[in-house]
Amino acid sequence: MKLLIAYDGSKCAESALGDLTHAGLPDRGEALIMTIAEVWLPPPPPSALEIVQMASVAKGHLGLERSYMAGSKAVVDANAMAEKAATRFSLLFPKWKIRHEAVWGSPTWELYSRAEEWKADLLIVGSHGRSALGRLFLGSISQWLLNEARCSVRVARGKLDEPDFPVRLLVGIDGSRNADAALEQVAARHWPAKSEARVVLVEQRLELTYVGSLAAPLRRSVAAINNQEHQAALRLVKTAAKKLRDAGLRSRADVIEGDPKRTLVQLAEEWRADCIFLGATGMSNRLERFLLGSTAGAVAARSHCSVEIVRVRKRKRKTNGNGN
Repeated sequence: MKLLIAYDGSKCAESALGDLTHAGLPDRGEALIMTIAEVWLPPPPPSALEIVQMASVAKGHLGLERSYMAGSKAVVDANAMAEKAATRFSLLFPKWKIRHEAVWGSPTWELYSRAEEWKADLLIVGSHGRSALGRLFLGSISQWLLNEARCSVRVARGKLDEPDFPVRLLVGIDGSRNADAALEQVAARHWPAKSEARVVLVEQRLELTYVGSLAAPLRRSVAAINNQEHQAALRLVKTAAKKLRDAGLRSRADVIEGDPKRTLVQLAEEWRADCIFLGATGMSNRLERFLLGSTAGAVAARSHCSVEIVRVRKRKRKTNGNGN
């Protein structure tokens, strides 16, 4: 497993690190902790000797600029911050291979491009943090990465540990490919003993208009459709819950009527869930189920616990020498 962790030294970033102890991570893996310095003002001009030294190893104008900016105080401080976070991560996960790095530029682009280049499996971001201009709220960097990153994204929020309180996971499903991937991810993780999972499908039933309700055949047709979908939903969640039980989790299945954006958040808070797992995109049908930018984005923004949005990476098709 390859984990890319965005870190900025804020309380939320610290909470995000601590939250990983409840993320079911394996004993071994690779982690890259990344801090991005937003350099709004240029550093002091370099001396003639420094220019010559940098130019001798730089490849072109862009390489010279990157070499110069890498030595700025903002980037140096960011690297020290990333190193501190890497040390803390190593205490939590001593068998992991851990690296850290600091870069300068746009946090959204640097994290996105690094996740692509490094082929990260999961990108960890805080719900909000600290930038050069003050606070960094979900809806800017975190929200952009939820929409654009090609790997899974976890919006991490810390939670106070309570003795003997089990890890609780809320898994939203709808039968789509990404929702299935979220279920697979939960089943594959290494959870502590007594961990609990709750598989939920939030359905929105067809409702007739006043005029439509006057037609008896239409009422019967709509009732039959709603019943058919409800039975299919029950089969889906029961199968999913069994899969998690087979993986060693205590699990239950629920089909709840309501608006997924509100129902999942409310249920997670009432049940005191540690994390909500959702597919990045779902079935774009009349129910508007789990469309990123609607359900997944809204849940990530409103939830009081961590939210992991699981995305199935698209694999490149292999071609022969003729390009077929």
